Amino acid sequence: MSGSWDGWRDGQGAGGARILVIGVGNVLWADEGFGVRAAEAFAAVYETPETVSVVDGGTQGLYLVDFFREHGRVIIFDAVDFGDAPGALRLVRDDEIPAFVTVRKVSLHQAGLQDVIACAKLLGGCAAHMLLIGVQPVELEDYGGSLRPPVHAAVAKSIDIAAAQLRDWGVPVSRRDQGSASEEVTAAALALERYEAERPGANEACRIGDARVLAALADRLSVAD
Repeated sequence: MSGSWDGWRDGQGAGGARILVIGVGNVLWADEGFGVRAAEAFAAVYETPETVSVVDGGTQGLYLVDFFREHGRVIIFDAVDFGDAPGALRLVRDDEIPAFVTVRKVSLHQAGLQDVIACAKLLGGCAAHMLLIGVQPVELEDYGGSLRPPVHAAVAKSIDIAAAQLRDWGVPVSRRDQGSASEEVTAAALALERYEAERPGANEACRIGDARVLAALADRLSVAD
């Protein structure tokens, strides 16, 4: 990890010493949910001081601007198409982040993060130090699906990277005792274990379109021919 920034420990800059750990994405679209699942896992595994906020940013886009203005440092979990091997993690920092999420992002919130950072700067201040922990997705278009195995396996490594970065910033981070209460980041109905246990399978809920609609469309196309 990179060296420490002592000035930020003294509360200098936008947001002072407050730190944001945020996951962005949509848990309903397979690997697009990586960011949210990583934030959820981070809160479950690691205990941090009150100066650190762990947030499910979902697909809120510009509604996240104030988060980036009110925190001096930000760690972002997200799925980004870097063209790497499936499940590979890549770290992108500070001013390099908008370029990556503009050119290589493939998701429902493609321009969202870039817009959030730009608007925060226009409004007078954005976190001066940011780390994007991006994973190479396998599948982004499976509505109702969950993380693919390579991406799911990357969650544990990604939260360890986030914890290491926080320590590098001088923040005390410790693993929670087994069974200890953790901060609730995602809505209870969408928490990973419940989502996996209760979501219908592909046979019960077709994820590629209603078969009746597809059949009707096929009939219309055959008539048109």
